[in-house]
Amino acid sequence: MSEVTQILQSIERGDARAAGDLLPLVYDELRKLAASRMAREAPGQTLQPTALVHEAWLRLAGNEALRWDSRAHFFGAAAEAMRRILIDNARRRQALRHGGGQQRCDLDEIQIAAPAADDQLLAINEALEQLAAQDPSKAELVKLRYFVGLSIEEAARLLSISEATAKRWWTFARAWLYSEVQSDR
Repeated sequence: MSEVTQILQSIERGDARAAGDLLPLVYDELRKLAASRMAREAPGQTLQPTALVHEAWLRLAGNEALRWDSRAHFFGAAAEAMRRILIDNARRRQALRHGGGQQRCDLDEIQIAAPAADDQLLAINEALEQLAAQDPSKAELVKLRYFVGLSIEEAARLLSISEATAKRWWTFARAWLYSEVQSDR
């Protein structure tokens, strides 16, 4: 049993110190996952990987109703928290009171910056929610791959499935999501 799993069990038993012991063990891995995900975000993104990890940690640690059965369950919850933060951030940036339809302009070069991918992110999230209603396992794989940036091997290990199964699910989910996003246009 991994040290992370032991600490998660201590948290469930009500050990108040255990949450403080957990963060140092998982922080570097969460930071690496967040940095990988943030590298694919649109230019002009103000949310930094460290802030994403901290916000996700606050959501995870601040919710006493959450219980994690294993390392995989914890990282699945972290992936979901990061996904929700990114979706909330995209929605906030699109809100009219925040200049919704406007694009940033680089005054030094008098050019319009690359359009933000908020529309695409929101469309993928909507399609992902539909996939989750039909096939939660494949949706969880997409969250781990797309929103956290895990490799097929890492996601397969966390989901306790073979790499071959993860590759098949990933191929199916990508095609399904693409079809859904294209049909909404």
